[in-house]
Amino acid sequence: MATCSMSGDAADEINDPGAAPYGNFINYYTFNPPENRLSLIPATLLQDLGYSDENRTTLILDVGCNSGELSVAFYRHLVQQPVSQAESDGRKVKLLGFDLDEILIQRAQQTNPLPSSVSFIPLDITEDTQQLQDYLNLQGCSHFHLCLCLAVTMWVHLNHGDLGLLQLLSRLASISQHLLLEAQPWKCYRSAARRLRKLGRSDFDHFKTLKIRGDVAAHATEHLETNCGMELIQGFGSTAWDRKLLLFKRR
Repeated sequence: MATCSMSGDAADEINDPGAAPYGNFINYYTFNPPENRLSLIPATLLQDLGYSDENRTTLILDVGCNSGELSVAFYRHLVQQPVSQAESDGRKVKLLGFDLDEILIQRAQQTNPLPSSVSFIPLDITEDTQQLQDYLNLQGCSHFHLCLCLAVTMWVHLNHGDLGLLQLLSRLASISQHLLLEAQPWKCYRSAARRLRKLGRSDFDHFKTLKIRGDVAAHATEHLETNCGMELIQGFGSTAWDRKLLLFKRR
């Protein structure tokens, strides 16, 4: 497992999660464990979406996977039987997780208990989408069947502005059959900015100039449905942090 110094900026990040300006917290799952989301998502989700009877691989993408704990827990939550059994009857499920923080990805790779089914790569989707296309080509598929974008939108929005947020949603929609979205509400933006200022750091580049504000999930839904050929088909309620889990499908 990758180790981090307990002094300077790293210590700040451990004591105050707002110190991670890209959302790449080194201890994220200690204060937001996977169960917070998984308790809302049915274990039958893949079957419900029609992927249980396909004699081919089902591909899942986890955007901003951090150190991978949720990726692995989500895979185990959806794939109930042993991996070897699932593969033997033709219902393979593979999950690819990525994050822009290479140290977190190294940790995910080193602690991954399911290397034949779950993999991790370093990637900044705001700069590079070719790696995802290469992965799809390798799997012989044109899209991911299910994409997870959980608590990622705010960090792209704060660092890349309104256009960056909309581009992220458009890119994910273009490579996904289904998209499970958890967008942080506006109060989270204010908290992240306040924590950064408290540490004496520069404010987020775009925080004061963002025009997409208020109900960010509603703005995201409007963009996905109006401009990306997707439709909202189900909500799974809200997490303990008051964030909606919304499921979209390509029309």
